Amino acid sequence: MLQDAPSKEKTPVLSRALAAKVSEIYPDFDADILTSKVIDAFWPEGTHRRKRGRKPGNALWSQKDALLITYGNSIVDGVHKPLDLLNDFLRRYLDGVVDGVHILPFFPYTSDDGFAVTDYTAVNPQLGDWADINRIAGEFKLMSDLVLNHVSSQGTWFNAYRQGQPPYDRFFFEADPTDDLDMVVRPRTTPLLQKVETKNGLRHVWCTFSHDQIDLDFRNPDVLLEFLRIIRTHIDNGVRIIRLDAVAFLWKEIGSPSIHLPQTHAIVKLIRLLCDYAIEPVVLLTETNVPKAENLSYFGKRDEAHVIYNFPLPPLILHALLSGSARNLDKWQRSMPPAPLGCAYLNFTASHDGIGMRPAEGVLSADDQAAMIRTVEAADGLVSMRALPGGGEAPYELNTTYFAALSRTFDGPDDHHLERFLCSQTIVMSLEGIPAFYIHSMLGTPNDSEAVVRRGMNRAINRHRWDYGILQGHLDDADSIHARVLAGLKARLKIRQNQSAFHPNATQFTVNTGDQRVFGIWRQSLDRQQSVFALHNVSRDIVTLPISALNIIEDEVWQDLLSGDAVFDEDIVLAPYQCRWISNAGH
Repeated sequence: MLQDAPSKEKTPVLSRALAAKVSEIYPDFDADILTSKVIDAFWPEGTHRRKRGRKPGNALWSQKDALLITYGNSIVDGVHKPLDLLNDFLRRYLDGVVDGVHILPFFPYTSDDGFAVTDYTAVNPQLGDWADINRIAGEFKLMSDLVLNHVSSQGTWFNAYRQGQPPYDRFFFEADPTDDLDMVVRPRTTPLLQKVETKNGLRHVWCTFSHDQIDLDFRNPDVLLEFLRIIRTHIDNGVRIIRLDAVAFLWKEIGSPSIHLPQTHAIVKLIRLLCDYAIEPVVLLTETNVPKAENLSYFGKRDEAHVIYNFPLPPLILHALLSGSARNLDKWQRSMPPAPLGCAYLNFTASHDGIGMRPAEGVLSADDQAAMIRTVEAADGLVSMRALPGGGEAPYELNTTYFAALSRTFDGPDDHHLERFLCSQTIVMSLEGIPAFYIHSMLGTPNDSEAVVRRGMNRAINRHRWDYGILQGHLDDADSIHARVLAGLKARLKIRQNQSAFHPNATQFTVNTGDQRVFGIWRQSLDRQQSVFALHNVSRDIVTLPISALNIIEDEVWQDLLSGDAVFDEDIVLAPYQCRWISNAGH
């Protein structure tokens, strides 16, 4: 698929398709001229592109794919460059277990742990340099963040804006305090507009997230062109997965919610089109922490994101394991469509942010959410709020490590912490899609409450920085909780890699087990040769299921891939929080 002869000539089909997107986004600009600028920005002189765009298909990923999510400095020692330590950790502990790594923003920044970028073309010198990034990219599929909604208030771009210097004097979105902004949807409670002095007088700039993160104005095509050049820089340095951070807020219109606007989707389509014509196998991922229908819209008609986050999973899996009932998780999963051909879900339970509550809207009741909040707070976790349009607040996210959140249930603490946590991650491995694991889930990291006090932000609780020497001591001690968590996850991931039924796009159906304590799904490989019944006991009870609960073909031999036990025509017993991958043998 990737062997087409390169071409420097402008592809007529590509040009026409780009012109259509450009006209949709910027109807007041000359489409031909702007299309030429788009091509030159993404493919500067000497850069090759494919003659034909990739057709939607599943060749960009397989069941062997799994991602680690980490900061560039999640592991430190005070001596070596953090990116060197990360590279050593990946090779020493995760070689052959994960094949991709999402290094959260590794650029110079001023706040929000990297998401207030000052320079998109440089590596934060406190982490390392491009050579270090290139080394990691040479061994693992590298994901980088394109923080394209906003930039740092202290960066070069915004300083030039304040001084009235072109082209940056038109790079930022301005509004008036008297404008109709009541409908604006945003994830923060801070004031939307910030007053700033500029060479051209007093201005009010739009700040979706914080006053150190100033929103860009994509109504100016020069902003888009600049980000296309940035994407090219990242690709040339080995990045193969582009994560569009906070992309839902990209386009603003006064008097509207300013989220998911048509121009935002059109920009994603334009970037996808460019990726499909890139020589390099580039995957586009959108980060939209919103309810299901809004999130699914970023697949478009197979012409937007290749991959979207499965955002409802973190709160729904957590609720199932805290309550001991998979009823809500099962109901939600039955309503989920398969990803379109050429697209996939990114499944996860934890990330650098908190456990988002918005994706659970309409699935978890107010009482369900309140019970989750009480349980997480009892485990020393926190809750962050968001502003509601027109006033008021609602829970936005739970701030905790996933490991700490599962230290107890609605009924209190017990002796099943490790098994309950491994069950949560096994569900992620079983579902249709590509599994991703935050480093603090892989390591069973507890809440870092001291960091919350020291840094003055709730999300610090989930962003612990491990001293590498101390971490290695834990991981070299087979009895430590951190070593046990890592060993358990590695063993299951290695088994998963060899099962064609776990291809990200393999067939999936939700299994009616007849018992709400068991979340069951059936996976079948694309060639229909392998089936896996994935069963997950989300309770602390011993659960017995009749073999008739599964549609097992009698003339085949079935085996639990996780325990190695053969499965006969008898009841299936699951210990508290036990998972079983029951497959037709020989696969």
